[in-house]
Amino acid sequence: MNDMTAQNLRSAFGGESQAHMRYKAWGDKALKDGFPTVAKLFSAISYAEEIHAKGHFRLLKDVKGDFLVASGAGFGIGTTSENLQGAADGELFEVNQMYPAYVAVAEAQEEKAAANLMKSIIEAEKTHADLYLRAKEYTDAGKDAEFTNIHVCEVCGYAAEGEMVDRCPICNATNDKFRVFE
Repeated sequence: MNDMTAQNLRSAFGGESQAHMRYKAWGDKALKDGFPTVAKLFSAISYAEEIHAKGHFRLLKDVKGDFLVASGAGFGIGTTSENLQGAADGELFEVNQMYPAYVAVAEAQEEKAAANLMKSIIEAEKTHADLYLRAKEYTDAGKDAEFTNIHVCEVCGYAAEGEMVDRCPICNATNDKFRVFE
């Protein structure tokens, strides 16, 4: 694997891993603040970020050794509304800046698997940002999100709420490959 693509995958692995843990912490805060559905949403998206991190790690299977990994990471625990905004901002950064740049490098280096993985992650991250912003509207009104059947595709990390789809709109996985967060 070309070094720049490998470096970007390591950075993305670090960022996704940190988002996974940050969302767990913010979910705990949402639960303490009286927003159990928002806590469930943070848990679901945390799981999706774990899927993304594992995808990067699998692509790096032939890259061995210890590396210093640079990745952006938000720190701090604010109000649930602030945490939802921070989560949405992080997702949108990945959608609009980070992953498009990484995809361009991977395509220039003809690293098709890396480019395809990151393109699918962009689409999944869009669903995460949308859910976070919708949940923020509820918390800003002092209410818990009125989401039902929060579900995540175990293949690509697509997330949604409400009626279950027959197939994932990103990776085409069947709905038996979805994890539901109750």
